Amino acid sequence: MYDLIIIGYGAGGFAAAIKATELTEGKVSIALIGNGPIGGTCVNVGCVPSKYMIEASNQYFYSSFNKYPGITLKGATLDFKQVMIGLRNLVDELRNEKYEKVLNNYENIDVFKGSAEFLSGNEVKVITDNGEKRIKGKKIIIATGSRPSVPPIEGLSESGFMDSNNVWSLDELPENIAVIGGGAIGLEFGQAFLHFGSKVTIFESLPRIAYLTEPEISQLLENILRREGMQIYTRTRIIKVTKRNERKIIEYASHEGKKTLEVDEILIATGRKPNTDALKLENAYVNVDDRGFIKVDKYMRTSNPNVYAVGDVVSKRFMLETLAAREGVIAAINALGGNAEIDYLSVPWAIFTTPQVAAVGYTEEEFMKLTGACSCRVISLSSVAKARILRDDAGLVKITADPNNGRIVGVHVLSNYASEYITEAAIAIRYGLGIEDLIDVTHIFPTLSEGIKLAAQAFIRDISKMSCCVE
Repeated sequence: MYDLIIIGYGAGGFAAAIKATELTEGKVSIALIGNGPIGGTCVNVGCVPSKYMIEASNQYFYSSFNKYPGITLKGATLDFKQVMIGLRNLVDELRNEKYEKVLNNYENIDVFKGSAEFLSGNEVKVITDNGEKRIKGKKIIIATGSRPSVPPIEGLSESGFMDSNNVWSLDELPENIAVIGGGAIGLEFGQAFLHFGSKVTIFESLPRIAYLTEPEISQLLENILRREGMQIYTRTRIIKVTKRNERKIIEYASHEGKKTLEVDEILIATGRKPNTDALKLENAYVNVDDRGFIKVDKYMRTSNPNVYAVGDVVSKRFMLETLAAREGVIAAINALGGNAEIDYLSVPWAIFTTPQVAAVGYTEEEFMKLTGACSCRVISLSSVAKARILRDDAGLVKITADPNNGRIVGVHVLSNYASEYITEAAIAIRYGLGIEDLIDVTHIFPTLSEGIKLAAQAFIRDISKMSCCVE
């Protein structure tokens, strides 16, 4: 019997295995079960290839834009196939370096490649190409992740589509592409294809894109994307899809009535569904929500106290690689007898468009619903000297605070490099810091992160009457 069985060898599973090994100085016996490419979503079809694609598209797109007087840019040429080959090569390299080779350092971990299903609360069956094997464990961690969710649109499957799992096989840039879904994945892919030169149309059923962030940010980001040439339809329903001469015909309904759009490709970005179908969780008495995601408590325990769940398979708001890893650490600590808790409020997240959306904590609306009162300030990036120096001041910073004590409860940013400095706000929320605490920290001038301090200063003064670096 193993001390610990981990089902899933992506970010959450690896983090759990490594933490458990460190806590016991290698004495814990671990069975690590995985199906498909090792490393899971992030390195193979998620964070790594998507951000590579985004950065490559930005370099190509902005090579033709002159921001500074006296400089003439000649632009760049594009070989899309070579870009995608470079992307796939990097994925292979990082999978090998960060996952396959890493396992060589842990003699206490046995890897089983295959699908798993529960036989009971402490036994699983692993189905491999070479047969079946039963494995028992004192504790079990589920880290099987998620996959793209495909909406039930008439004719979609017959007409063909791409999603975030298979788009990486493209070697030819689509001339016209429709992205169904205006959340993080849809917007990132949409702008990347736009920057490479595709005509891009976003369809979103909700009232606005980037719905999880503040309305001010959603609207400004939409304006920026439209100026770049993206077509965006919100409050829009896809009725059906048909195929004609290798092209897709999308029939949709919006406030303008029913219309059609003809495109070369359709990219589905309408959310994720959990990889729980084949686990037979009922045999382990593990409860799921109405979408199939596993319910856990703040210790990452499921309804079975000997079974934990982490990562994208868990019922929660955000699906993030770093969050999966943190949950894996929490689950490993507790599976070995600890008492660690997950803190979701201070987890930062980002959308890697240009400019980026980055946020942590509550929105104004969420905190108002929770407490009935809040205090907020919004500043434009035009107030931030570094944004002006970069000749790119389209953006804003919004801080939400508890009016009773000045404690910071939410920070939302639209800015270049926002993902690089939102951690300052995450630390503030994690440790219960207030507006005055942000103001009291000296920031480097000129930096974009100074925008967070300026937003904090807006609570106590009119920043339009400040000189640079006023404390």
